[in-house]
Amino acid sequence: MARQLTKLGFLEAKKTLFLLCDLQEMFRPGMKIFDPVVKNANKLVQAGKLLDIPLIVTEHYPEKLGHIVKELDISHAKGVFPKTLFSMMIPEVQTKMTELFGADLETVVLFGLESHICLEQTAMDLLKSGLTVHVAADCSVSRTQEDRKLALERLQQIGCFVTTSENVIFKLMKDKKHPAFDKVRHLVREPSADTGLSKL
Repeated sequence: MARQLTKLGFLEAKKTLFLLCDLQEMFRPGMKIFDPVVKNANKLVQAGKLLDIPLIVTEHYPEKLGHIVKELDISHAKGVFPKTLFSMMIPEVQTKMTELFGADLETVVLFGLESHICLEQTAMDLLKSGLTVHVAADCSVSRTQEDRKLALERLQQIGCFVTTSENVIFKLMKDKKHPAFDKVRHLVREPSADTGLSKL
């Protein structure tokens, strides 16, 4: 029954993982909405920390492309893994996922860049393994809005929930009585930064 609810879009904190993909400094100049996406991603990452959601991070070819942007505090991440594969599902990430959850992982919240390359290929691998995937669209970016738009459409078509950072946060909390609510509400006091989703 619980897994059926997950397939409907419910988020259960103890069975959810955050995957942050490749939001690295070297990509900033080529992406017009990079800064607002980073701002929204920071809100999601910090809320995840308060809600005790495990975070795994990848960096694509970091010796050439640098590291995750300094605006994102990922000090609580369960691992930061370099990769050359476009999908995040490298052996080291899969091993860490098993260490963290065993067979209990049901849902992954995926965000970062690029929507039409690394995120899409990661989502396909996750879905293939039977997991439910929520893609935080306001925390995800491509070099062009055209690629981003079509990627988000494809992700929805293949079975992902295309969502926003605040939708994820409030689904995880579920109740104003959540112990972390007073801290989390400070993160969501201001509306999320506009990333042009309404124009896609």
